[in-house]
Amino acid sequence: MAAAASSTDRPGALEITRKLAEICGAPFARFAGPADEVAGRTARWVAVPGGPHAAAEVLRLAAAHDLTVVPRGAGTKIDWGAAPAHVDIMLDTGRLAGVWHEPQGSSVAEIGAGTPLRAVQATLERTGRRLPVDAPSPGATLGGVLAADEAGPLRHRHGSPCAQLVGVRYLDADGELVSVGLPGTAQFGQAAPSARPGGSPAVGPAGGTPPGGGSAALGGREVPGLDVARLGGSVVFGGAEVPGLDVARLLCGSQGGLGVLVSATMRVQAVPAGRVWVSRPVWTPLEVHDLVRAVLAARLDPAAVELDLPVPVSLPRRRIPASHPSVAGRPDHPAVTGRPARPAAAGSLVVLLEGGPADVAERADRLTALLGPEAVVNHAAPEWWGRYPFAPGDTALRIEVPINDLHAAVYALRDAAGTPVPVRGSAGIGAVHAALPGSLPPERVASILAAVRGVLLARQGRCVVVSAPAAVRRAVDLWGELPTLPRLRNAKAHLDPHHRLAPGRLPGGL
Repeated sequence: MAAAASSTDRPGALEITRKLAEICGAPFARFAGPADEVAGRTARWVAVPGGPHAAAEVLRLAAAHDLTVVPRGAGTKIDWGAAPAHVDIMLDTGRLAGVWHEPQGSSVAEIGAGTPLRAVQATLERTGRRLPVDAPSPGATLGGVLAADEAGPLRHRHGSPCAQLVGVRYLDADGELVSVGLPGTAQFGQAAPSARPGGSPAVGPAGGTPPGGGSAALGGREVPGLDVARLGGSVVFGGAEVPGLDVARLLCGSQGGLGVLVSATMRVQAVPAGRVWVSRPVWTPLEVHDLVRAVLAARLDPAAVELDLPVPVSLPRRRIPASHPSVAGRPDHPAVTGRPARPAAAGSLVVLLEGGPADVAERADRLTALLGPEAVVNHAAPEWWGRYPFAPGDTALRIEVPINDLHAAVYALRDAAGTPVPVRGSAGIGAVHAALPGSLPPERVASILAAVRGVLLARQGRCVVVSAPAAVRRAVDLWGELPTLPRLRNAKAHLDPHHRLAPGRLPGGL
């Protein structure tokens, strides 16, 4: 914080503050405080623009004075990923909020980037609709969820939040408003005039070449090789291709390093009339593997297949004397030896079924028969549902691997750590999170990562450090092998050639 304070004492700092206040309003521009950090890096100023035009002016001001900008939503994932090289202006999106949709029959909704996800769901629920996105971070904004591409249990059926994206408006590093994909509704368009006086939002046409190369146009600029970083192929909505959406999806997971999200047009759907959670205790990763394969083969159309494998807690057992009548003649009984007859359940496998009440009930019956007598049907989610297994200060890992190899990845993590590690996530698609104690020294974390990544490499999987204590973050490779890094570097060079947007947040220090 001392470094940040001294930087704001330099000549010109007060002038920047004055100009930010003119753009955002005096109550919404200030010097940064101790809480205004990005992965431990303190900002110099905080600006909270009241709309897209004001946000564009902030970016233009930053460009004119060669200042860096890092967007912030609710700050729920502000410590994820790498620390930026430095942060001059933290652009808070809290006032870029709102939900616009047609109450009757609308299949999309345009949502401001700073809108809390809970508020989005509450607004849509009034008309019996929902956004099929359930990111675990409490209080997260839609922009923050998209910037981290943060998905919850519903990703099993509906994919990541990026998969629900059909249109986007964002600001590039020069403060130009770019609009791609479906335009959303007119209300937000009227509230978001072009960032260029007398101009109109630039629309990027679709890319459309194979991952081996090619180029895409964005904001009127050719970006060679840009389309290879997209999170999917051509996108069809309502029977027609959505132009430019492959380029828009570059923003997903970019941590604000390629553009500042203003609004997103997302798919919405009717709230399911019936929902049940079918749970079964599980003991080993291999057992989970077999059960998941059986569930998926049964064609039950689950909305989510979630796994919770906490660290088992050893409970003290009271030994009974061998002479006790209840165990007479049974010297090997667990109550005499102190050994459990069967280890306590290490966790749970829970399957969410959604749909019409009768259909859900019929599928639940089939599922319980498949899972056996220990299966239980509940009308509420378990307490751990949609929550991460890690806590602040832990080293949080994300493991992605084909589902047939998920058990191998969990065993590899346990072997490398030398102890059971809490694991939780979407077993049905092979994407889980794990937690290592924050007290582990950086070199120990590095050795665990090397061992796990060695196992995953042959299985087309990857292990990413989501967040970690500062010492670990500085010492380890957060991403591991990343074949697309050269193309990502190329995209950054074209979209943000001066590295003003969240410099250093992307892989490779981009």
